[in-house]
This record gives sequence, C-alpha cells and structure tokens, in this order.
Amino acid sequence: MTTAPSLSLSLAEMLPHSRPAQADRLLLLYGIRRTGAQGLHDAATAHAFMTAFGSHFRRPLLLLRALMAEVSKTSASPIQIAPCCCPRMTGGEAALLEVIGSVETQPERADLLLRDLLGVRHAGGTAATAHLLALAFREGGRPLD
Repeated sequence: MTTAPSLSLSLAEMLPHSRPAQADRLLLLYGIRRTGAQGLHDAATAHAFMTAFGSHFRRPLLLLRALMAEVSKTSASPIQIAPCCCPRMTGGEAALLEVIGSVETQPERADLLLRDLLGVRHAGGTAATAHLLALAFREGGRPLD
C-alpha cells in the first residue's frame, strides 16, 4: 500500500523570507498584499498610502495598482501572497520587493528577476511601471533602497 505525499508544508517552506525591516518596504509589502488579496480599489491600501505620503499619495497608489494589474495580467502562473499580518514573506513577494527596490540602481538585474517571477520572456512594460513606482516612493520621501 502506498501513501499519498504529505500536503502540509512547514512555515519555513511556505514563507522562506523574513519581512523587511525597512518601514518603506513594509508599506510597499502591505500595499502588495492588500491589493493582491482585496483588489485594486482596496480602501485600506489607499488609507495606508494617504497616511504615509500625505496629500501626494495618489501617484504611488496609482502606480502600485497599475503594477499589480500588470503582474496579474502577464504572469504565467499565480504569485503566492501571504496575509497582511504574516511576519514572513513568500518567494514571490520577496522577488517583487527586490525588483522594485533595485530597479533604479540595477535595472538589468531587476528585469531578469521580474521575467523569472512572471515566467515570461519580455517584461518591459511591467519593469517600467516598477521603476515609476520606485521613483514615486523616492520622490515621496520613502526610498526603497
């Protein structure tokens, strides 16, 4: 008699990365998680960005929504997203944060990571949106690097 493989994974296997220590990256992670789970027009994400960026919250929020829509549309497979309260990150979340955090200083590396994450050959439009989002964070006084 054969037994079925165990479907339970350890927490370390499901969530292999620690959440970022930097407050600005935590804000971005929160926005990614809320937008991914609750949709593009999530009020909690808008409130968090309004609180963090003040009256200039619209640009980073719009660019986050655009990025999440593009990632959803172009990804060859689903990207796992953990709940907002989770103290660890999935591999997909960590990769997306790394792409956005490094796109200004290492665009080739960020493009390669993004193509790998999405499972596509070309991710130019999504990379450009990630770059604009990183710039919006920087201009809002919340650099991600």
